[in-house]
Amino acid sequence: MFLTIGKLAKRAGVTIETIRYYQRKGLLDEPEKPANGYRQYPVDAIARIHFIKRAQQCGFTLKEILELLSMDSGHCQDVRKMAEQKYRQIDQQIKDLTALQNVLDNLVKGCQTDPSTEHCSLIDALSNQADSPS
Repeated sequence: MFLTIGKLAKRAGVTIETIRYYQRKGLLDEPEKPANGYRQYPVDAIARIHFIKRAQQCGFTLKEILELLSMDSGHCQDVRKMAEQKYRQIDQQIKDLTALQNVLDNLVKGCQTDPSTEHCSLIDALSNQADSPS
C-alpha cells in the first residue's frame, strides 16, 4: 500500500510542509514522481516520521536524528553514547535554567519589597552594571 503526501501527512500527524522539509534535510526519501500521477510514499514512512518526532521530543536535533537514522541496530553502543551526551547537555541546560530562574525570582522579590511607583527596582537592577552577574 502506498500513500500520497497528503495522506502520509495526515496519518503521521504532521503537515505536508514538514514532510517536504524532512526530505530536504535527508531524513525522509522522496519517491520518484510518475509521469502521470502523484508521488507514492510507502506506509513505513509513517513509522520513520514518528521516529523523527519522538527523537525531537527527546531533545535530538535533526542533524543528530539523521545520524541516528544512519545507524542500524548493530551500533547500539554508538547510539547509547549519543543519548548519554544528549542527557548531559540537557542536564546542563536544566542547571542553567534553574540559575536563571533564581535570578529572576530574586528580581521579582525585589520588586515586591520595593513597591515604589517612582521607579522600578527590577529595571534599576537590570540597568546597574556593577550588580550584574558575570
